[in-house]
Amino acid sequence: MAGRLEGQIALITGGARGQGEQEARLFTAEGATVVIADVLDEQGEAVAADLDQCTYAHLDVTDADAWASLVTSMLDDHERIDVLINNAAIYHNDPLAETSPDDYRRVIEVNQTGVFLGMRAVAPAMTAARSGSIINLSSGAGLRGATGRIAYAASKWAVRGMTKVAALELAPFDIRVNSIHPGPIATDMLQLSPDVVADPEAAMQRVPLGRFGSPEEVARMALFLASDESSFSTGAEFVLDGGTTI
Repeated sequence: MAGRLEGQIALITGGARGQGEQEARLFTAEGATVVIADVLDEQGEAVAADLDQCTYAHLDVTDADAWASLVTSMLDDHERIDVLINNAAIYHNDPLAETSPDDYRRVIEVNQTGVFLGMRAVAPAMTAARSGSIINLSSGAGLRGATGRIAYAASKWAVRGMTKVAALELAPFDIRVNSIHPGPIATDMLQLSPDVVADPEAAMQRVPLGRFGSPEEVARMALFLASDESSFSTGAEFVLDGGTTI
């Protein structure tokens, strides 16, 4: 039986570990050819070597020329790009008054500008093909306020807004653009949260479902959005947070 992404070509940023790695593993298992892109070369190459139909590419998501080069290379190799997952992100936690301009700009450059550049880079090829699915990883912090996360929340709210604009602009070409909003997911990034560092058990109990999510659960949502099963969904927010934003 064919997989849900049989024959699809997918580009996943931040694919060397965490959510991006699990997306790559699930997508290849479902028949997709995957390029994972990251700056963590050793980890990314190891993931790609462990999977069929998967290659690794170094990519600084803040570099427009690097995006253009990678997309050109993928089109030369595969002739199209069917799915883009903008997964790459960094985290910073400091109160407003203690967040330096440099720290703020660094988070915005990766989390916000990186998503903009990714969508901009693949849009012409998807438009020419008149099909595609772009999946932007936002956060629960892109749906509500988040104490101590002025830069992170700003970037994730921006991803939410950019997703809606791109969805409107690209809908005439049958390109769907949606955002995923994970809550506390058991990845390395979660261990940077002061609440989790201070008392992991208490932090877990604040989640209505009583546990942290898994990267595999995020990957399954991404699979749904990449597949034809979500063919009438665009500009929408898909929340995986165990009820945290209720």
